[in-house]
Amino acid sequence: MIFKRHSDLPFERDQSTRFLPWIVALMVFLGVLMFAAALVVSDAVDTWDSTLTGRMTVQIPERVANPENTRSLAGLLQATAGVEDVRIVPDGEARALLIPWLGKEIVASGLPVPALIDIKIAPGARIDPVLLRARLAETVPDITVDDHRNWLSALITLARTAEILAFAILALIASAAIIAVIFTTRSGLAVHSAIIELLHQMGARDTYIASQFQLQALMLALRGGIAGALSATIVLLIFGWIGQGIEAAFLPKLSLSPLGWLALLLVPAGAVLIAMLTARMTVLRALARMP
Repeated sequence: MIFKRHSDLPFERDQSTRFLPWIVALMVFLGVLMFAAALVVSDAVDTWDSTLTGRMTVQIPERVANPENTRSLAGLLQATAGVEDVRIVPDGEARALLIPWLGKEIVASGLPVPALIDIKIAPGARIDPVLLRARLAETVPDITVDDHRNWLSALITLARTAEILAFAILALIASAAIIAVIFTTRSGLAVHSAIIELLHQMGARDTYIASQFQLQALMLALRGGIAGALSATIVLLIFGWIGQGIEAAFLPKLSLSPLGWLALLLVPAGAVLIAMLTARMTVLRALARMP
């Protein structure tokens, strides 16, 4: 079988390694979930940053919203320094923006909705929303100007903090896996010390003995890594299926892109690599201290 290999050391009778696959499986399961969460948050931040940062919205109250006033304000905005593009938002689109917040029935019941003008700011330009509102209010009173950057920056900062925290937890999980492999390998060295001494007397080098433990760690980590990755994949698919019916505003999509799914393979692959290298280094250091 793929998970079995002939070895000069009787690892099959070594009870010290029986829990290592379970530990690796748990670490990979948690690691994949943390990495997936970080990818989802990163995609959401990139979407917010590309679609909302550098934009402003002018709201015209319904009582003064008419095609003439809207076109007048759009003309003033188009002539404003630093404005790259101006778009009058159709009424149907404006109402659709409220559906995630209020629901389709309330929005369709004749709810008063202000007219909206979307403004795209030129790269590097800065426009004071207070001064812009004062100038526009001379033409149409009671309007409001929303600068997306003001409130979106705090949201992006919060999301980036959550992303960093997810990677920090991922690093802690990797550290715990390294510690588990070290203790398991040391236990194996103690259990097989007599056979290791005999192999030394027969001329076996330290690197050969280390390779035995390295391959054993590979087999155990593969078992745990595959089990943990499959379990995490099932959980992620369930979350993605549940999230299909959620249309809350600014809530990141609970799904990954094909590239994101491929990136998740780094977690089980990294766990296997960590187990192999840790086992090898632990054995070599221990054998170097032997007389």
